[in-house]
Amino acid sequence: MTMKKNKKPRVSSASRKLIALATMVALTASLPTAAFADKAVNPSVVSGAPSTAAATSSDSAASQPASGDDASVKAEITKAKAIELARKYLSIPDAYTLQSSRLSTNMQENGLYIVWNLSFINKVNGKVKGTIEAGLDGTTGELLSYYSSTDNSNAKPSYPPKVNREKATGVALAFLNKIAPDYVKQVELDAYVGVGTKPPLSGQVVHSLRYDRIVNGVPYVQNYIDFQIDGEGHILSYQLNWERVVNFEKAKPAFALDEATAKISALAKPVLSYTVPYQSKSRKPVLVYNMPALAISAVTGGPIDSQQVKQTETQVSAKPSGTKPVAGKEVLTKEQASDRVKAAFDVPANAKLNSSDFSEYTDENGKARASWQLAYSLDQEKEVGQSAWAEVDAWTGEVRTYNAYNSSTRTGAGITYDQAKAKAIKVLQERVSWKADQYYLVEGDPSRYTDKKPEEIGEFYFSAVRKVHGAVAEDENLQVSISAFNGSVTSYWSYSGGYDYPAQAPSVIGDAKAIAAWMNFYRVELTYQSNYSYYWNGQPIPVEKYRVMLASGEAKPSEIETKGEAKLVYRLVPRYVMDQSVTLDAQTGKWISAEDGTAATLERPMATDIDGHWAQRELELMVAYKALDLKDGKVNPNAVITRGEMIKMLVLAMNQGSQPMYGAADEKTEASFADVAANSQYFAYVETALGQQLIDIGDGTFDPNGKVDREEMAELIVRALGFNALAEHNDLFKVTFKDASKTKQRGQAAIAVGLGIMSLQNGNFLPEKQVTRAEAAAAFFRFLQARADLQEAPLRN
Repeated sequence: MTMKKNKKPRVSSASRKLIALATMVALTASLPTAAFADKAVNPSVVSGAPSTAAATSSDSAASQPASGDDASVKAEITKAKAIELARKYLSIPDAYTLQSSRLSTNMQENGLYIVWNLSFINKVNGKVKGTIEAGLDGTTGELLSYYSSTDNSNAKPSYPPKVNREKATGVALAFLNKIAPDYVKQVELDAYVGVGTKPPLSGQVVHSLRYDRIVNGVPYVQNYIDFQIDGEGHILSYQLNWERVVNFEKAKPAFALDEATAKISALAKPVLSYTVPYQSKSRKPVLVYNMPALAISAVTGGPIDSQQVKQTETQVSAKPSGTKPVAGKEVLTKEQASDRVKAAFDVPANAKLNSSDFSEYTDENGKARASWQLAYSLDQEKEVGQSAWAEVDAWTGEVRTYNAYNSSTRTGAGITYDQAKAKAIKVLQERVSWKADQYYLVEGDPSRYTDKKPEEIGEFYFSAVRKVHGAVAEDENLQVSISAFNGSVTSYWSYSGGYDYPAQAPSVIGDAKAIAAWMNFYRVELTYQSNYSYYWNGQPIPVEKYRVMLASGEAKPSEIETKGEAKLVYRLVPRYVMDQSVTLDAQTGKWISAEDGTAATLERPMATDIDGHWAQRELELMVAYKALDLKDGKVNPNAVITRGEMIKMLVLAMNQGSQPMYGAADEKTEASFADVAANSQYFAYVETALGQQLIDIGDGTFDPNGKVDREEMAELIVRALGFNALAEHNDLFKVTFKDASKTKQRGQAAIAVGLGIMSLQNGNFLPEKQVTRAEAAAAFFRFLQARADLQEAPLRN
């Protein structure tokens, strides 16, 4: 494997944020300084009830909004008091000054909350070097959220982290005891949230902790406290989500967990669907079983009605009534395409085609496409600014999209919902006549149109799904809108991936086996689940209308009555922490990745042959990222690593464990190396390494099954660090290897050894010694450490 020489050394200049806020006063005497988070916490979080000493402060006069705030919002906690409390909770240094304050309302399901949002910044020489965001309850003064960040690229994260998850829980509880001690006895660490995630290869470890609210010994998982704590033990963010007032069901569970599992299993209904994994090489539909999570009452055993709008389906036609459009020998002219539009829809007679655009392209599935985009305008003397637009398949003449924007669609006495539905079905029967029997009109709750005038409705919206042999085709969708004034079509949209589906229904494992598989994917949890009802003027209203009315100002919060309680439920929640989404192959009954369709497992692979091995930690990390594959559960640590495996490990290490973006390539994709085709398991990694100049094309072959010696590994590592050009100057290095005369790449070997990535054996580098999988894993683990240490601050901001 030839290596391509770089013209100059490449040192990574990616900026890194400082983990510790060195300039901040510690949050507590025993806690490290607070630090940044990768993503800010939304400060408009619900707060709740145990009150703190600060919340009962004497400064409780109604405050006036700060500059720029909503003048209609009033808070019991003044702006000055909110600032004082924030500085007390977080020990904000004096160098941090208040940049902005905002008093806002946060509408939650059980009421209105008032929140102070404060932003503090630290400027050095006119440049922002640190920010601290805090959200406080405007009524109680409680700290709702906290987020901090600093700009210091010289930070060096420790790898592996100094503080593990267990120690991080101590940091979290110490902070909570300081700012809100009444919560400590009301929460319990969630044993699943943040557990099982892979350690980041960047070295910037972040522990995600969630403390669930416990009521009557049962977790109320809708209320919780979240922490993010880094590997140095610094609190990156804090978020309190806690309802002030909630009524809890008094009853106790009527049956145990195993009986609840049986009841849920009996109610489960797996759904068959055809899905196309977006990163799959074949881009072909795969028949899968999905099963949504369920919940039942822990008291009655009956299913829990969700607040989602219930939907019904109506088959568009009992049988097909036409033939499928086929491509002609030539593409349609714009006149022919326009005629197709006018034949399909009620284009106004005075419409004039004023623009057209023809395009040819290759879609995401590699199929050649051609289309006409046509724009119409009406008689400008009579209808100023009115228009219509359509897209037509230039090969088949199928009208894919149509939109009408003209006043004629907003005239008329009005039509009923049933009339609009009949018109929508008629449109679909005509537009997809050759497969109309496979389409189903999806309806929401028609009562939302009751007693409304046409101008209030505007348009009736409908969508349709395609089912092939009873399985939903996820990549086939139709939408149509009907004018509430006169029943004309205002818009039509269709999407089809153009996939071929089997003529006969494939054999599947059946619902029973699918349910059993999905019940293994889920676990059953006992919890409280709140269910609110809303009343306006004494009449019940849907939750959607409740939110719209408050957002639009149609009703004040005090005018809407909220009733509800948290009921005991048994519910399904995923039991596994997955690195990718999975689904169940309906024909084989095996789990596959929903992303690329490859075989998947629910549990993270664990090697069975490395317990007590000198490189156990390093091997576990590489196995977790699938940089090393297992065979029959074994990693074979002492086997010699191949070139393909080495490049895969290197590319994953350089890209923080992310898969390279070559997943959608098919067998016809042109490969750079004759012996690494597009369907090879190493194709994406080899092509990425070539693109990043880690390897050279050489004679056009790669030899993925060839063995790797220590000299080759040293050169790869030095290239990945960006020092290969420097390494070519052998005279810069004092090489003391006993076998230096046998080492051709002495500069690369010196750098790898000098940085502690590779080691000598009895004073010898042993350039021709083949590298084992364990040695490679250890070298790349140390490569990650060395790369973090070598990060440099940018020369200029």
